[in-house]
Amino acid sequence: MNMRKQFIGLAFCLLACGATGVKAQSQMTDSQVMQYVQQGLQQGKDEKVIALELLQQGATQEQILRLKETYQQTQTGTGGLNASSEEGLGLRSLNSRQRVVNRKENTPDNNDLLKSENLEKYLKKKEAEKGGQTLRSDQYLMSDEMKESRLKRQELEMRLSGVGEEPAAGEEVNPEEQVFGRNIFNIENLTFEPNNNVATPSNYCLGPGDEVIVDIWGASQTTIREEVSPDGYVNISDLGPVYVNNMTMDEARRVLKGELKKIYADAETHIQVTLGNIRTIQVNVMGEVRAPGSYVLSSFSTVFHALYASGGVSDIGSLRNVKVSRAGKVAATLDVYDYIMNGRIQDDVRLQDGDVVIVPAYDELVKVTGKVKRPMYYEMKEGETMATLLEYAGGFMADAYKKSVSVQRKNGREYSVATVDEIDFSAFRTMDGDVVTVDPILDRFSNRLEVRGAVYHPGFFELSGSLNTVRQLVEKADGLLGDAFLSRAVLYRERDNMTKEVISVDIKGILDGTSPDLALQKNDILYIPSIHDLKDLGTVKIFGEVNQPGEYTYADHMCLEDLVITAGGLKESASTVRVDISRRIHDPKGTEETAKVGENFTFHLKDGFVIDGEPGFILAPYDQVYVRRSPSFSEQKNVSVQGEVLYEGEYSLNTKSERLSSVISRAGGVNMFAYVRGAKLLRVANQEELKRMEDVIRMIRKEIGDNEVNTLDLKVDSMFTVGIDLEEALANPGSDADIVLRAGDVIQVPEYNNTVKINGAVMLPNTVSFIKGKGVDYYLSQAGGYSNNAKKKQKFIIYMNGQVAKVKGSGKKQIEPGCEIVVPSKKRNINFATLMSGATSFTSLATMLTSLVAILKN
Repeated sequence: MNMRKQFIGLAFCLLACGATGVKAQSQMTDSQVMQYVQQGLQQGKDEKVIALELLQQGATQEQILRLKETYQQTQTGTGGLNASSEEGLGLRSLNSRQRVVNRKENTPDNNDLLKSENLEKYLKKKEAEKGGQTLRSDQYLMSDEMKESRLKRQELEMRLSGVGEEPAAGEEVNPEEQVFGRNIFNIENLTFEPNNNVATPSNYCLGPGDEVIVDIWGASQTTIREEVSPDGYVNISDLGPVYVNNMTMDEARRVLKGELKKIYADAETHIQVTLGNIRTIQVNVMGEVRAPGSYVLSSFSTVFHALYASGGVSDIGSLRNVKVSRAGKVAATLDVYDYIMNGRIQDDVRLQDGDVVIVPAYDELVKVTGKVKRPMYYEMKEGETMATLLEYAGGFMADAYKKSVSVQRKNGREYSVATVDEIDFSAFRTMDGDVVTVDPILDRFSNRLEVRGAVYHPGFFELSGSLNTVRQLVEKADGLLGDAFLSRAVLYRERDNMTKEVISVDIKGILDGTSPDLALQKNDILYIPSIHDLKDLGTVKIFGEVNQPGEYTYADHMCLEDLVITAGGLKESASTVRVDISRRIHDPKGTEETAKVGENFTFHLKDGFVIDGEPGFILAPYDQVYVRRSPSFSEQKNVSVQGEVLYEGEYSLNTKSERLSSVISRAGGVNMFAYVRGAKLLRVANQEELKRMEDVIRMIRKEIGDNEVNTLDLKVDSMFTVGIDLEEALANPGSDADIVLRAGDVIQVPEYNNTVKINGAVMLPNTVSFIKGKGVDYYLSQAGGYSNNAKKKQKFIIYMNGQVAKVKGSGKKQIEPGCEIVVPSKKRNINFATLMSGATSFTSLATMLTSLVAILKN
């Protein structure tokens, strides 16, 4: 009681202080205001001080006055709510089922929510569940203004009672499983809220809480604004109370004017009575709605607005029989379908204080499937017919079978099926649980004809009185093409038993009038073949040195020159002295097998024309023409010389057998900085070499297994190194060391490199200076010696020129400047590219494979 009195005193202090000029900061929630007041009173602060501090913190006078009204309705010392306080807060009472759910889920009910400490705990819990989304306490302690309370109320319902929850994310809702019209009161864009900015309706009755505005002008000038008291009076100065309760505005206007004339009797004084702020009314929404309870609504509100405020009808609620009970009697009955289908909103009754909106369970629920515009469930009134149901469903679709519909019905014992003909739609009454199916039309045509083949306009046509014979169908298709085969056409006909038959048609005789015309039936297909369809015209092929080799359609009188021109003419590389033609042997009248399988012709050409052989040689179907490549034609074949030569760059080979020494000589020879012994040759692998390297990998896979090979990451590279001895090649041109070059070769002549690289299974791979006369052990010591997994007896040397040699003895004579000493590892970390680069240093590919397998097995 003390807390309530203090809070009331605080609210009035706000008005007394006139603190409206204080600029508010961010808006405080209701729970924050309550906590601040409690803390301030416990600290002994004066009520005026708390009021000013609240305004500075962001609270508003309207917010504190609203909370004052809430606490005025709170029972003394309990923190609970009586019925009127629940209505004032805009909360519905939780029914017994909801309270049981709340106890199981440890969810506070409405009474506990009013305790600020419980409310804050609950809000924090829900905030965590929502992933940090801020939930204001006034989302649960709603104001009286319905515009702000709608969403808050629905959110409270979903969290406290689980009613009206949204579908899970990603869950698709099948429209055919929904009930028509049931979601109308759940659409946010359709609120049914009353418009308070319109002229006062003539039948609006004044009541306690309405504001009456009296404007007086003329000889006297004043404005009186008075609220109708709970007893139904407006108190006017110098006149006293005037009873206006339950009067319409016209009646109240006459009464007030009559009373005011006693004071303002001057003829020039004018009096106007209007309605100011309207009152709120308390309405109960009961029955099958999502959130039944008491609601505080605008006095302009109607039944639709009350249904919207309560979340709409439940899964078993009726939209067709909504009742309004007033003073214990049924004042009105609404059919929501009349509003949805016909826009009849005049039946939407304006509510009065104390009205009860009752939503009963539905009487009939009927499902419509198939070929209607809106297949779904529909609520039907008792006695409504199939015609009404189809109207609700939007009518038939274009491809619907309209002569009858099928009804599956539950007769109380078992299922039954009824077929309702079109003539009975208006008489057949639906029943609860009916499933009405509208089938599609038959997948066939009643009057279709088709013509195919050698006509100008093939396609579908209508079988009619003016088009019902073969001659008329050909004429309708704009006649025959020039290549039409006139001796015989085919008519495909469908019998009554749905089987097919073929009828031969003499098209030429019918068109000439020498044969009788043939009558057509529905679904007949007339096929008039082309002579090209019946004759294998064949093709011809041309290969070799032409710009567009390939297969071409054969044409009568096509000669060799025609085909060459069609193929884009001869290439520069083509031989004009050797063009071969191969012709197949065929004798349709032959009766014996022949040993001859083909016939060949050879021609000489000049400028694409035959000059040696039969001129104008006529080709036959399936001839094959081979334009040979001239043996005297050769494109430039370039090699590249890089490094320490006088003239680096690209060089074209003079002959197919030009050697290494010749190209170096053409490049001006090596210069004074060249390290000739380190020169190497990079070569592009041809198809044969690539295949050989792939074969090597396959053989290694067979030898050691796929898993081991996969760990080695063996790859075939299109470039590989050819080990050369340029010093020997320059000293003895034409010798075996003087390698024959080929297109794409790259000759690299490096500078002198006086280092030796140590790599592989050593303690620390290193590069050191070359010292003449030092053996392998010396260089390995420069790398820290062998590692634990080294294969000491299988170390080898890779030279700058790409050659590879196994270390023999101390290796003093083998080590040269720029070389690399490699110690293999027992972990089989074999660099396949490195080994393949030295392939030419082995005596044969088989020797290389044997060496690889031996390294991998040890």
